[in-house]
Amino acid sequence: MVVIAIFPGTFVRRTLWLAAVVALLPMAGCKRAPRAVPENPATVAARAAAMLPSDLRLAALYRASCQTCHAHPDSGAPPVGYHYAWDPRWAQGMPTLLSHVIGGYNGMPAGGQCFTCTQDDYQTLIRFMAGQSATAN
Repeated sequence: MVVIAIFPGTFVRRTLWLAAVVALLPMAGCKRAPRAVPENPATVAARAAAMLPSDLRLAALYRASCQTCHAHPDSGAPPVGYHYAWDPRWAQGMPTLLSHVIGGYNGMPAGGQCFTCTQDDYQTLIRFMAGQSATAN
């Protein structure tokens, strides 16, 4: 308490600063997106089976190639629209995801079996499946 008597202004400033930090600390996470949580497999499967890109050409590409695995959670592929499965992949960045699609990755065949897809098609379909765009019906 000798410090208080000798430097009363410094003590008050430090106390106010500490109080402000403690008061604002809960707000530190306010801008973070909520973390995805596991969902009931039946819910995931039903949603994945119902989702299609809104663009008719992309929907046709999706049906002909991506949907075979990504609409069926038991396939091992991340289900379309399932953030719990897609968010860690999305965090790797589009270049990595695109590389996995084009070259094949784990159980996914090269090109995702889409022989007519362009690089832009792949990117748009990845965004759609990862739930990172508004192209779903």
